[in-house]
Amino acid sequence: MAAAASLTDVEKTYRVGAVDVPAIRGLTLEIEDGSFMSIAGPSGSGKTTLLNLLGVLDTPTAGTIRIGGESTEGLSSKAIADFRNTHLGFVFQTFNLIPVLTAFENVEFPLHLKGVTDASERARRVEEILEDVGLAGLSDRRPNELSGGQQQRVAVARALVKEPTLVLADEPTANLDSTTAEELMALMHEMNERRGTTFVFSTHDPLVMGHASRLVMLRDGMVESDERRGNGHG
Repeated sequence: MAAAASLTDVEKTYRVGAVDVPAIRGLTLEIEDGSFMSIAGPSGSGKTTLLNLLGVLDTPTAGTIRIGGESTEGLSSKAIADFRNTHLGFVFQTFNLIPVLTAFENVEFPLHLKGVTDASERARRVEEILEDVGLAGLSDRRPNELSGGQQQRVAVARALVKEPTLVLADEPTANLDSTTAEELMALMHEMNERRGTTFVFSTHDPLVMGHASRLVMLRDGMVESDERRGNGHG
């Protein structure tokens, strides 16, 4: 079985004025299928850069990245968009829902992008995932009619509906109170176990780190520690 993602000797350097600023330095990491993994570290450690590289939102200066066994190197912008639509789901701290669309339509949107043309198939998948995340009765509500926790559940459903290789979550609990954050992490853990979806979090939140079955700490763009903990907490 291919790893969900692997990075080999990856470097990422940003040019700031006349200065090269290294964000990731010679990083090699394998993320197994079905992982529930947190990337943590101080500000400037490279965790957001690493998530952006995994999400093919940015390209490495050197090294190789594979997602689901496929290299991300040398893709055209259309091929990158197709690659993301097929392989990747995203959960952002600001939810990033489309305000004029209902919960159902927000979750359905990636299936349109992925080219699922059968409306009944789209509806089946959307209704199933909304039920899985506990929003079965709220599918016709727009984001402003939902609580922060409910909006983040819609975002999780939207990430999962296309059955991606990898779900990337950048500080997913940042805008939630501690009870709602705990419920969200328990939900994502359940989706990980039930669907086998691979989750990678970038976080400062000890709650998120506590749920992770693997915790990778970065410092200065390098892996400082890599701790595996069975099934995490909770």
